[in-house]
Amino acid sequence: MNLQLRPALVSFVALSVLTGLAYPALVTGLAKLVFPHQAAGSLLRKDGKVIGSELIGQSFTDVGHFWGRPSATTTPNGKPLPYNGGNSGGSNLAPSNPDLKKAVEERIATLKNADAEQLGPVPIDLVTASGSGLDPHISPAAAAYQVHRVAKARGLDQSKVQALVVAHTKQLQFGVLGDAYVNVLNLNMDLDGLR
Repeated sequence: MNLQLRPALVSFVALSVLTGLAYPALVTGLAKLVFPHQAAGSLLRKDGKVIGSELIGQSFTDVGHFWGRPSATTTPNGKPLPYNGGNSGGSNLAPSNPDLKKAVEERIATLKNADAEQLGPVPIDLVTASGSGLDPHISPAAAAYQVHRVAKARGLDQSKVQALVVAHTKQLQFGVLGDAYVNVLNLNMDLDGLR
C-alpha cells in the first residue's frame, strides 16, 4: 500500500500546485498585462471615483436617464436586488408563466406612464430580464425608444440625444458576430455631460 500511497500524494500535491496556483497566476498575470482594463473589472470612473463596471448593469429609474434591461437577481434570501453580481441568474419563469406575463405587463405600463407620447411598440429587452440578470446593454431599438422621454425630461433637442445614442451603438463584432448594442452606463455618463 505504501508503494501506491506515495506516488498518489506526490501527484496530488504536484497537480494542486500546477493547476491551483501556477496556472491561475500565469493566466491572471497575462490578462493584466494584455488586457489591463478588462482584467481589473472594466471599471468606469468619474472624478476619480468608481461608479460602475461596463460589464454589470445598473438600475436607472428616473425619466432623465436611459433605462437598462430589467434584472431578476435577488439577495441570497430571495429578496429582489437588481444587478446583484453576487447572485447572478434569471427568473427561470417559462413564457407561459402568469407571473412573467404580469411582470412584463407592469414593465410596459411603467414605460408608457413615463412617456405617454411614445406610441411605438416596446422593445422586448426593456421588459424582459437577461439570463444573468446583469446585462449592461440594450438594443439600439430600446435606446431609440427612450430618446423622446430622455430629451423631454432634460430639455434637450431630441436630435442631440439621438446622435448620442448613435455614437454609443456598437456594431456587430467583425461585421458578423452578435447583435448591435448600447452600453447604458456609458451612454448615461455622456448624457450627464451634455448641456
